[in-house]
Amino acid sequence: MRLHRNLIEGIIEVLQSVFQDRIYSDKAIESIFKRNKQWGVRDRAFVAEHSYNIIRNHKRLRYALGMNTRDELQETHTDALRRMTGAYFMLLLKELPAWDLFGNLPSYEQLHRRYEAPPHPSIAYSVSDWLWQYGCRQMGEASWQRELDAMNRQADVFLRVNSLKTSMEELRERLLQEGFATEAVEGVPSALKLAARGNVFRTKAFQEGLFEVQDAGSQRIAPFLEAAPGMRVIDACAGGGGKTLHLAALMQNKGHIIAMDVESWKLKELRKRARRNGVFNVETRLIESKTLKRLYNSADRLLLDVPCSGSGVLRRNPDAKWRITDSFMEEVKAKQQMILEHYPQMLKVGGKMVYATCSVFAEENRKQIEEFLALNPHFELEAEELLLPSFHGWDGFYMARLRKKSR
Repeated sequence: MRLHRNLIEGIIEVLQSVFQDRIYSDKAIESIFKRNKQWGVRDRAFVAEHSYNIIRNHKRLRYALGMNTRDELQETHTDALRRMTGAYFMLLLKELPAWDLFGNLPSYEQLHRRYEAPPHPSIAYSVSDWLWQYGCRQMGEASWQRELDAMNRQADVFLRVNSLKTSMEELRERLLQEGFATEAVEGVPSALKLAARGNVFRTKAFQEGLFEVQDAGSQRIAPFLEAAPGMRVIDACAGGGGKTLHLAALMQNKGHIIAMDVESWKLKELRKRARRNGVFNVETRLIESKTLKRLYNSADRLLLDVPCSGSGVLRRNPDAKWRITDSFMEEVKAKQQMILEHYPQMLKVGGKMVYATCSVFAEENRKQIEEFLALNPHFELEAEELLLPSFHGWDGFYMARLRKKSR
């Protein structure tokens, strides 16, 4: 691996955005790409991969350098970020170019010795002390450590085959012609896994709407709802619409899907994606109080993909490791309870709803469903599933399917 100074400086800029300006890592990387349009595919991949790896292991790198490892992250001035970057590449390469960019670094032997012997799991996995303790309470120490180990690695790239336009066999052949080998995913009939990372968004197959990039675990949620062609389905927390589009494909473009969200820009993006996917049975609506009331007792199926901590997708959003705090968790759980209090009223008697999160924490998952059922005995739990990164190799998700027995 040869280091190019302009790319290393780009990585440091990403770290400044994340650690100093508190910008989300994916947005920081997107921004640096827009400012450096001359970078090729390999350059972009280099900056993204190594930026994520440094963010993913920031606390462990700080420990190896003898910096403080307090959760406040006070040592985020630019010199510290440069040293962290230098330490990361020294651990990879053993030697660095004779640049003044990285500041004073210890020897490789000193750095390696400290990096390989973190005194506490919170340092080993670069999570806040609070998040380590919270996860242990939620799952047990051994289970939480297994999940952190799985989520402290680079995530695989999964595609969802758009069955409205192609088949898995046809898509695999098309992608192979464009230089992307794929493999099927056991237990997820709509999913393909890329054999090697690459920019699939530039392929003609993507531009023609033959697939969407979507984690294999996420692809389990839409089928779990058991929607069928001709039904009226409400996706009440649609966001950018990944699961909405999957539902449309499962329903063969027949029936009516109402995709709702509180952010109009997300619905605009959903409409754009729907056009590319050849989806025409989706209507978007901005959520307002009157929107919900007009839809009471109208849906055959209801998907509640609620806001959550994101504890199941830490490998894709490593900066969430210190964004998840006590106050943040209380805020998220309150939002979930609000949604469970009001949104299920849109479901018909006999209809089914799925409550889903990308969290592995019981307080956001089973406990929320238990509280809902205690307050709403006219609902019954049909099935639930918890997907764990350590077991499946996908992102972490929870889903519960409930049936409305009566009013």
